[in-house]
Amino acid sequence: MIGTLVNTGAILIGTSIGCLLKGGINKKYEGALFTAMGLAALGIGLENAINNLPKSHYPVLFIVSLAIGAVLGTSWQVDAHFNQLVASRGGKSQLSKGLATGILLYCIGALSIVGPVMAAVKGDQTMLFTNATLDLVSSMVFGASFGWGMLFCAPVLFCWQGGIYIVAKFFSADFFSASLVTEISIVGGFLIATTGISLLKLRDIKTLDFLPSLLVPVLFFLVKDLIRYF
Repeated sequence: MIGTLVNTGAILIGTSIGCLLKGGINKKYEGALFTAMGLAALGIGLENAINNLPKSHYPVLFIVSLAIGAVLGTSWQVDAHFNQLVASRGGKSQLSKGLATGILLYCIGALSIVGPVMAAVKGDQTMLFTNATLDLVSSMVFGASFGWGMLFCAPVLFCWQGGIYIVAKFFSADFFSASLVTEISIVGGFLIATTGISLLKLRDIKTLDFLPSLLVPVLFFLVKDLIRYF
């Protein structure tokens, strides 16, 4: 899991550098940074969704995923509980939006999903090292924008990539097919875009309430494989 460890370390280092730089940034520029991060998240999210939609073999799956995820997330009050946790730790209101954006950007995407699979099956760390380089730069900006609380993204990424690595290593690498990665990327792209909309203050969307949407494609492919097996 050297690639995942490097990727996690890159986020820790990048965020720390950004937080140290934050002290030298004038308060009047913080709003500009939030706007920049909102635009970046919106653009990256839309790019993920638009680029993967033509590759999808199940064009309605992302709609069903978002709908089911929204209902489940709202019922479980994921966003409210997360905000309460951040507030109890002395976090600012913008930090929860920053964490949601950072976690989704770091975890959702071909490099972060396929990378651990390639590491587990072939011992190839190239994708994870590439992802680490990108995350190093991104985390600097996140650290400068939202502060030390963004360090929380690192253990989340480690658990995400570590879980994928374990499944691929000890169960079945075939489960993480190109089709599954495509469907997760589409749903994830829309979630990343919603964080951008919130940061731009176009509409206050409770992005974290949509997180269960990411589980729907996984369950769909799991059931499909079980039906085919039996």
